[in-house]
Amino acid sequence: MMRRFVAPYKGYLAGAVFLNIFSAVFNIFSFTLIIPILNILFKMDETVYEFIPWDTPGLAFKDLIINNMYFYVSNVIEVHGASWTLLMLGVFFGLMTALKTSCYFGSSAIMVPIRTGIVRDIRTLVYSKILSLPLGFFSQEKKGDIIARMSGDVSEIENSITSSLDMLIKNPILILFYFTTLMVTSWQLTLFTILVVPAMAWAMGAIGKKLKRQSLEAQGKWSEMLSELEETLGGLRIIKAFIAEDKMRERFVKTSNEFRRASAKVSIRQALAHPVSEFLGTVMIMIVLWFGGTLILSENSPIDAPTFIFFMVILYSILNPLKELAKAGYNVPKGLASMERVDKILLAENNIKEKEDAIDIRSFNDKIEFKGVSFRYADGKGHVLKDICIEIPKGKTVALVGQSGSGKSTLVDLLPRFHDISGGELLIDGTSIKDLRIKSLRSLIGNVNQEAILFNDTIFNNIAFGVENATMEEVVTAAKIANAHDFIMEKEDGYNTSIGDRGSKLSGGQRQRISIARAILKNPPILILDEATSALDTESERLVQEALDRLTSSRTTVAIAHRLSTIKNADQIYVMQDGAIVEQGRHDDLIALDGYYKKLYDMQSL
Repeated sequence: MMRRFVAPYKGYLAGAVFLNIFSAVFNIFSFTLIIPILNILFKMDETVYEFIPWDTPGLAFKDLIINNMYFYVSNVIEVHGASWTLLMLGVFFGLMTALKTSCYFGSSAIMVPIRTGIVRDIRTLVYSKILSLPLGFFSQEKKGDIIARMSGDVSEIENSITSSLDMLIKNPILILFYFTTLMVTSWQLTLFTILVVPAMAWAMGAIGKKLKRQSLEAQGKWSEMLSELEETLGGLRIIKAFIAEDKMRERFVKTSNEFRRASAKVSIRQALAHPVSEFLGTVMIMIVLWFGGTLILSENSPIDAPTFIFFMVILYSILNPLKELAKAGYNVPKGLASMERVDKILLAENNIKEKEDAIDIRSFNDKIEFKGVSFRYADGKGHVLKDICIEIPKGKTVALVGQSGSGKSTLVDLLPRFHDISGGELLIDGTSIKDLRIKSLRSLIGNVNQEAILFNDTIFNNIAFGVENATMEEVVTAAKIANAHDFIMEKEDGYNTSIGDRGSKLSGGQRQRISIARAILKNPPILILDEATSALDTESERLVQEALDRLTSSRTTVAIAHRLSTIKNADQIYVMQDGAIVEQGRHDDLIALDGYYKKLYDMQSL
């Protein structure tokens, strides 16, 4: 699962493996000095050693190394004395340790770019995937849950999996080299030790069995808690207006307690790993110490006391890598649980697919046609739109009216392919929009929505959003057409004024005029107006309507109208009810028809 993220960092991994091998070799060499040091200190070996040529046949390489090493040490003792020899052995021990720790540091340092790079890559991939997914995906997911996956779950991957990469690379190498050393030192003791290890491994596995499932549960509760927070921040005005602070607090405390209980289970099970491995390791050392001591005390022992002490040192040294590997075995399931949640986004299917031979559309020249268009959401529960037939000639203004839930917004969302039609055809200049490149299709369309969607940035950057290399002169021109220039210049920093989160420092009318200026600067041939003046006061509506009139005068416009008085002059009005068109015509014609449109108009006139 993580392999695809590790692949770009193979060079770093190779370096880490190389340094860890040298660290293990230097560590073993430093420990081998224990044997001659003990012999010198306690005068345990009275054997007279003679040098054996390295190419002597019929002698085991291990015995050859040991004999010649003892020969050199004995020689130095004879020439310089035991004290000076001990000093030299100590210096050599220090040098080996310095080399070992340097390689250890190097291997850890080289893992830092891997860990940080993998986390960056995952966050970037998740963010890019979020940008590429259709709007329908987000209608089925909580925003707080998506934020939790990108923040908490990715952080968990960093803390659990990537931080364990070092242990997963280093410890198997150390275990391999230490185990080989143990086999060379005494195969009898090593085989006995191997019989003890499976029991230790079984006990560790029993503890970690449920960790992944509990981690998934904990991360789910974390997502619920973030969703509560996101809803609270978005609805703070209503919460205060309805004096619902206590109710919201109770909901949050309940969710927070559930997260606490779930995460406590994970933490307790994880905390159990170290003491259990410590205890089992001590038991293993105790059993091996008993067995090795028995061998030494017996006649014709295959191992002497200094070599046994060396064996025990190496055996104790192998315990730490085993414990770290066990710790990684606990951390990785937690990270894999989070990886599953992140993969729900990364592996989500984007049903808005672009054909390989899709066409670039450079301009809009004739008309837009909805031919028998129908639409239903992915859950398939009934059609939202049924048999829609609309023709929008270039330069004309078409209005969609109807009660909330009649399908107006869904209909206009089909044009830029925010959703794909379920049936029928949607054509621009006679070409199906499914045959067009999505980027070039959307470059022809501008949007002004009921809720002005602005970003926490300057006024200049919000107007210039999506338009590369826009100049101040072009932005000012667009702002003047949108009736926004005057209020912008009243700000202390003018066009460099930061407007806050979602434009919170601006009034509703000001936010709407900024979004109109943004559409003007984009200069699209097709314009979608989604109830752009419905939430404004009379004065703001007048200013915005003036800006909209300038914006639509030379463009093909599809307007969703809440206030019917704003679309009296539309070239064609389509009246929608329950996802179908029930009436169509100009304003006067529909009034004379004395049908559903007139009923809506009369209700607003009262």
